[in-house]
Amino acid sequence: MAKAGIVHLGLGAFFRAFGAIYIEEAMKASGSAGGDNWGIIGVSLQSPRMHDQLAPQDFVYTAQELGPEDETLRQVEIIRDVLVARENPEAVLAAMADPAIRIVTLTVTEKGYCHDPATGRLNATHPDIAHDLKAAQPVSAPGYLVRALARRKAAGVPPFTVLTCDNLPDNGRLVRRIVLDLAERLDPDLATWIEAEGRFPATMVDRIVPATKPEDVEALARKTGRYDAAPVMHEPFRQWVVEDDFVPAYGTDARPDLGAVGVELVDSVTVFEHMKLRMLNGTHSALAYLGYLAGHETIAETVADPLFARFVKGLWRREIIPSLEAPPGTDLEDYADALFARYANPGIRHRTWQIAMDGSQKLPQRILGTVHDNLASGRSCPGLCLAIAAWMIYVGGTDLGGKPIDVRDPLSDRLKSLVRDGDGDAGKVDALLGVTEIFDAKLAAALRPSITSAYAALKADGVRNTIGALS
Repeated sequence: MAKAGIVHLGLGAFFRAFGAIYIEEAMKASGSAGGDNWGIIGVSLQSPRMHDQLAPQDFVYTAQELGPEDETLRQVEIIRDVLVARENPEAVLAAMADPAIRIVTLTVTEKGYCHDPATGRLNATHPDIAHDLKAAQPVSAPGYLVRALARRKAAGVPPFTVLTCDNLPDNGRLVRRIVLDLAERLDPDLATWIEAEGRFPATMVDRIVPATKPEDVEALARKTGRYDAAPVMHEPFRQWVVEDDFVPAYGTDARPDLGAVGVELVDSVTVFEHMKLRMLNGTHSALAYLGYLAGHETIAETVADPLFARFVKGLWRREIIPSLEAPPGTDLEDYADALFARYANPGIRHRTWQIAMDGSQKLPQRILGTVHDNLASGRSCPGLCLAIAAWMIYVGGTDLGGKPIDVRDPLSDRLKSLVRDGDGDAGKVDALLGVTEIFDAKLAAALRPSITSAYAALKADGVRNTIGALS
């Protein structure tokens, strides 16, 4: 069995259905040649659930590919162990400090970086960061990165490459800035060492991975005749673009042979990530808020509605594609067509409520960047403004019929109170536009008239009539 060469922070369904599969394929592609020890030690930063589900089955799980017409299964055997940070932080730090670990990957979601989404800098007032500035055993993902790197520096061991797999623009540079901000506060010499020796390649990741439901587990058990407590479901499509900039001290053993299994290794991932964040993630969020308020449970159900199909195609054509530079060899109209086909796949039950989570962290990257560029170029963006207005209604905690919404967002209590206390539609919009962690003041001022109008239209006329008026 291959030894571990990677620690992964945030071992959820997405990485297990995406990065883990790529890495396992790359390790098998290298055969028995040197540098094939790329097993993964997973880390759950909060809950022991993943450990408790995977440990009894030797950390092996099933990945179920959900195509439009059929399904395929594979066993994934790359996970070597799962550690629970809240139960044993020392074990996590020891694993990350081990010289055999050459890469630390992350899928901790936008909120897991403890940063200000509007500025991209470390949020030093975040409770987890406030803890990590005082305690030797951290609780945040940035805290684990910095404390583990400090141990490696003290031991004379080269740093690991930090490879984030979260949907954030310039994600490698973002996590680098956050790590350096925290390291500088703890030990300026450590920050200097990380800046000189560390590597934080940016990535673009793309595969739709719906949440696994209890009925999925039961159906898989009936199909295979064995019980798997932690399978993952995913679409057939996948794309991973990675800047080929790993810690040079490890030479040719700095990373698995990812290129051999279809990973695109590039000098700069920026145009790829902008395309994906704006065209896929941006429309995913727009469809999630508007679709949820219209009563649609999943994205496939939402785009099966002709009204929403026209809406999302119009977003791509009129508002998103004009803001983008196409990656080499990519036709953005064809990319949009492929995205729509993926959304329409009935095998993927990606819930609108699931995608709507953590909107305060997602909007700046997925939608507001596009809006900013459009306004700067003199282009209107009524569809994206409508999506922002739908988010504002959603985070208020009740839908258009007055039914409560289970809002999951790190700012949910604050956002609900702003909506509750706002004076009329305009007051509620003003209050939410004043949340500086999300909206730049200049952009908020430019958006105020359009968002206020869209918010009032949604409240007065409903989702369907308001979308219909855009056509």
